[in-house]
Amino acid sequence: MNSIISTSSHASPLSWQKQLSNIVTDAQQLIDYLQLPQSYYDDIHQALQQFPLKVPEAFLARIKKGCLDDPLLRQILPLAVELEQHPEFSLDPLLELDANPVSGIIHKYPGRVLLIPTSACAIHCRYCFRRHFPYGDNTPTRSQWNQSLDYIRSDTSIEEIILSGGDPLACSDRQLSWLNEQLSSIQHVKRLRIHSRLPLVLPDRIDANFLHWSRNSRLQVIVVVHCNHAQEIDNSVGEAVEKMRRAGIMMFNQTVLLRGINDNLATLASLSKKLIEVGVAPYYLHLLDKVQGAQHFDLPVQQAITLHRQLRDSLPGYMVPQLVQERAGELSKTLLR
Repeated sequence: MNSIISTSSHASPLSWQKQLSNIVTDAQQLIDYLQLPQSYYDDIHQALQQFPLKVPEAFLARIKKGCLDDPLLRQILPLAVELEQHPEFSLDPLLELDANPVSGIIHKYPGRVLLIPTSACAIHCRYCFRRHFPYGDNTPTRSQWNQSLDYIRSDTSIEEIILSGGDPLACSDRQLSWLNEQLSSIQHVKRLRIHSRLPLVLPDRIDANFLHWSRNSRLQVIVVVHCNHAQEIDNSVGEAVEKMRRAGIMMFNQTVLLRGINDNLATLASLSKKLIEVGVAPYYLHLLDKVQGAQHFDLPVQQAITLHRQLRDSLPGYMVPQLVQERAGELSKTLLR
């Protein structure tokens, strides 16, 4: 069993790479660290046969030990219910494989493409819509990058590159800096958008190397973090966000609406206020993508719309994210009201 890392003030600080290599992946580790009932072992173990457990200590430290209703725990806790089959849920709910023209590229929307630099994540969220995605076929080696870059060069309508995955910030800064240089040399590309959970789940990832290449990029760098609950934002996350803002990076957040985690007005309002407090703009509130294994997080569309109306009535407009649903084949996300 791997040891769980320590980030206490009495220990030598570990690099983000070391923290990433020491993440919790074992059912018994999770039970022991969070003081969960031992009876959960079989449930967790069953779910891990389909989708592995991954969670860093920096995120575990924000979970109340022994509390089965903790909103952060519920996001990462594997449950046997994930193995149930539901007819409305599929392995590829957004039909991304139909928009996968070359390895590592997903091209669904005009003017922008999604580039997958890695299959790795620092955390496995149990509602992940790419939990079944064939990353083995879509994580190019350096020698294979030319095909993806040539695809971008050949389409002058592409102004924005979205790095997703996996989690692009699981890549080394050497790799990201090289990729930034390649994309910066393509004149019609103007913006580099990075979708990442790492600033939240492993804030030490936002280090001097990352800030250096992003600050000096020709491209406008935008980071979209993925936060579902205000409890995810502690002082270390606030410091990471502040570093990025000082480097000139625009910051947005997207949230997934999840049953039993953030499906009430008080929780969503608290999240928006906390995001604004640390300097991140609420951007999207997503309905759950209907991926097999995540059905227990789903909410009816009308319930989501009612909740969003309550949020609009309770907060200033700049604090209210857009309620959206992604529908396969559409040229943009569908705005719900």
